[in-house]
Amino acid sequence: MTSPSVREIQIAHSPDSDDAFMFYGLATKKITVPGYKFVHNLTDIETLNQRAIKDAFYDVTAISFHAYPYLQDNYTLMACGASMGEGYGPMLVAPRKVKPADIAKLLIHEGQLTYGNDGLQKILDLGAWWRTETGLPLPLGGNVIRRALGRKTMLATTQAVRDSIQHALEHRDEALEYAMQFARDLDPNLANRYVGMYVNERSIDLGQDGREAVRRILAMGHERGIIPIEAKVDFIG
Repeated sequence: MTSPSVREIQIAHSPDSDDAFMFYGLATKKITVPGYKFVHNLTDIETLNQRAIKDAFYDVTAISFHAYPYLQDNYTLMACGASMGEGYGPMLVAPRKVKPADIAKLLIHEGQLTYGNDGLQKILDLGAWWRTETGLPLPLGGNVIRRALGRKTMLATTQAVRDSIQHALEHRDEALEYAMQFARDLDPNLANRYVGMYVNERSIDLGQDGREAVRRILAMGHERGIIPIEAKVDFIG
């Protein structure tokens, strides 16, 4: 039972190796914050998107960036914990004998490294396309925090997430060993490569170009009628 003097923060993220790596410090209590208890909930990202939009249940939750306009009244974006494609990202793939009807698979997660093993070929790397179009990294997913927590708790929690990511990067072997249980049977070397693609210095802080990339992709989505709600992007931390 949580002491009345300890504030419980419900954190939700996906059971993917990159998210597990980022939250290693908090999940294993290598990172603690006096007065706070962090409770971790793991579920798939689409469920997290819908849960955040529907009822803002979790205090901190991972989301796909495209979901942000739908939940922005209740949440603000953290400036840490994002996954960005630095000239790479989700891929359109198809069987080697390509017909227009075959171009129907979008690979995310570790499949970006293993699609060749399944007899598929890359048609388009969306991260490379986005870099050519905008010169910016490709925003994929990030973390949001409930506005109702109040600024003090929002800042303390965001710093805890940032410290967890920093701890993982500084203790890479231990964090990777923890993350491997979520790595979909990947070879350890490939898991290391995949985590490195999406958890790095950019995850500690988005940077100005990262913030601009988030604003740009959501604005473009709205302008082109894909996202019906205009995004009012703000960050904490």
